[in-house]
Amino acid sequence: MSKQRTRAGIVVLGMLLGVMGPEAARAQSGAAPTLAERLGYAPGDKLLIVNGDDVGVSHAANAASIDAMENGLMTSATIMVPCPWFPEIAAYARAHPEADFGLHLTHTSEWKGYRWGPVADRAAVPGLVDPQGYLWPATQDVYREATPEQALIEARAQIEKALAAGIDVTHLDSHMGVLQYDPAYHEVYHTLAREYDLPIRMASQETLEAYGMGHLRAQLEEDGIVSPDYLIFGGPEKGEPVEKYWKRILSDLKPGVTELFIHAALAGEEMRHITNSWKTRDTEYRLFTTDPEIRQLLEDEGIILIGYRPLRDLQRAR
Repeated sequence: MSKQRTRAGIVVLGMLLGVMGPEAARAQSGAAPTLAERLGYAPGDKLLIVNGDDVGVSHAANAASIDAMENGLMTSATIMVPCPWFPEIAAYARAHPEADFGLHLTHTSEWKGYRWGPVADRAAVPGLVDPQGYLWPATQDVYREATPEQALIEARAQIEKALAAGIDVTHLDSHMGVLQYDPAYHEVYHTLAREYDLPIRMASQETLEAYGMGHLRAQLEEDGIVSPDYLIFGGPEKGEPVEKYWKRILSDLKPGVTELFIHAALAGEEMRHITNSWKTRDTEYRLFTTDPEIRQLLEDEGIILIGYRPLRDLQRAR
């Protein structure tokens, strides 16, 4: 019998006899620990980050996100620094340093009647600015008119503004995926994660492979950058209610660390004049704040809620 087969047999026997736990067994077998294990959990645990996107875009988004974080299931949120209601959420973040806030790096301004411009000097990022002086409305507009270098300048300006405002930034993600859908712009994302030593949102490995970018996670891991294992991306099937969609998603979570993101906002005149998605945003807010069935589902499925801060702590410890 080979030494390798003998060693494997000893590991299995040790587990059966209770001599060594799963972490010791994994170490003996030479397998790398999972992200869940590195965070102090069992490899079979289902860990979930409920992130709130678009914080800072409006007072309605700020109020709903704060309530969802304080009283609901939202475990982290990402702030849009260029938006008009950034000062309000920055003040809250300063007063509540325990709150888990990342940055929703923003290179687009997608709504017709409600716009914003860059944080950086417009002269430094001319390709990011449309003829009216606002950020372009679509991701493809950015790719056509701007450069990755300009996207980096703007993203840095947003991060520095957030840090100067006293926000303890825990992670980064990208509004409308500008820094995720193009390899050259993804390099900007990678640079920022390394420069500020922050974890970032990433598509699941399976999704990346489908788009021919399956190598990206390995590159991040080589630099010690941490990302959740899975990202829930997409949306309800045609005709599927929002409530049913999220309950279906939560029932099918895999072991490991999963991030899902919602857009919480209070229904009202403000959001109705900003976006036609106001009703979905209000539904998601209420679903992840006050709905008892969602809470029961998490308990039944053994889902453990975490934020991004433990991922940042893990990354910086390395």
